[in-house]
Amino acid sequence: MNTGAKLWNKAKKIIPGGNQLLSKRSEMFLPDAWPAYYKKALGVEVWDLDDRRYIDMSIMGMGTCVLGYANKEVHQAVTKAINAGSMATLNCYEEVELAQKLIDLHPWANMVRFARTGGEACSMAIRIGRAASRKDKVAFCGYHGWSDWYLAANLADAGNLNQQLLPGLEPLGVPRALKKTVLPFMYGNLNELEEIVSKNKNELGVIMMEVQRHKEIDLEFLKGARKIADRTGAVLIFDEVTSGFRLRPGGMHVLYNLVPDVVVLGKALGNGFPIAAVVGKKKVMQAAQETFISSTFWSERVGFAAALEVIRQFETKLVARHLVSMGNYIKKNLTEIFFSQGLNMEVVGISSAPCLVIKEDEPLVIKTVFTQEMLSRGFLAGTLIYVSLAHTKKIVDQYLKAAAEVLGSIAQAIRKGRLKKMLKGPVCHGGFKRLN
Repeated sequence: MNTGAKLWNKAKKIIPGGNQLLSKRSEMFLPDAWPAYYKKALGVEVWDLDDRRYIDMSIMGMGTCVLGYANKEVHQAVTKAINAGSMATLNCYEEVELAQKLIDLHPWANMVRFARTGGEACSMAIRIGRAASRKDKVAFCGYHGWSDWYLAANLADAGNLNQQLLPGLEPLGVPRALKKTVLPFMYGNLNELEEIVSKNKNELGVIMMEVQRHKEIDLEFLKGARKIADRTGAVLIFDEVTSGFRLRPGGMHVLYNLVPDVVVLGKALGNGFPIAAVVGKKKVMQAAQETFISSTFWSERVGFAAALEVIRQFETKLVARHLVSMGNYIKKNLTEIFFSQGLNMEVVGISSAPCLVIKEDEPLVIKTVFTQEMLSRGFLAGTLIYVSLAHTKKIVDQYLKAAAEVLGSIAQAIRKGRLKKMLKGPVCHGGFKRLN
């Protein structure tokens, strides 16, 4: 019996796409067999609708629950905020406290605006950047959400976003007038960025990029982008919605003495409660007053209270050190398993968010079989692991033992040409696809 899978099939009939987040669709993991819904989550444990318990060695709420699910102290802070009234005609004082805390964590910055999601915050940052530079065009690399400004990249070429993170994104509903206003370049390729500058000399207002995702951090590239922004008057924005707080409190750019004009934070900032931040230099951020950026629930109290407690724990419990240490431990041991089994696979990404890259033939079949077999052993697992404070060495060792068994079976099946016979259902999706 799989009540979650049954409910997912119903959801797809009444909710376009089945849910609100592509990365949580069952088809991205194990079509027809993924439990899909949870009753309870605590630490790294998740219980499905049939009361089956799993250890989450996967996306941990899409990277949001960096302290673990239902962290006691965060919940106490949030409960206190709710009991005192989560919304009122007046503003909550925690908003100012959090803004000051984020400025303290980013010595180059002077001002902060808040939102509730990473996508909102990225759109806010782009609006502020365009307003400050008085120029419309945006050069970008990496993934920055679902908004019109970003999907407009695929108006000029349907494949422009394929190499950034997600292939197959359709810009339907995005005004055609935005064509060629958003210009992609690849991480690490300054020549591509220089070419964009040369072709759009007086129109480039914003350069938006992730500091690091799957590739090793390229400091020369990032410093080169800073120089180009200075030379052209473009606003340099670092999107650290994913990487923020995963290597240090605040943004990872501070580790390398990199100075953007704006940084965007989200995901881990609230440990599962919605909060995002746009942190920047005063000369840029003041432009928010010259345009219109405003939303009722950006003033709601819970996100601010949660974020303040998250930062407190990062500073007192050395959370980032644990994330990096455990992530490196996972990387090292998985790499050894790949080598011992003769599998053409590797682990990439920032230390605290290891990503498995499958270089064998039929990578999606391998991913599906891996997820299928790990699920049968009590693990939610795929090719991405967001490490949390609740991931202890004991838990990780249990995962590694199971992964070694499963990967050994996969390697043997590949050698015997029997890989597809291990499948018990359809192959998972590798990007955006219609579900109905």
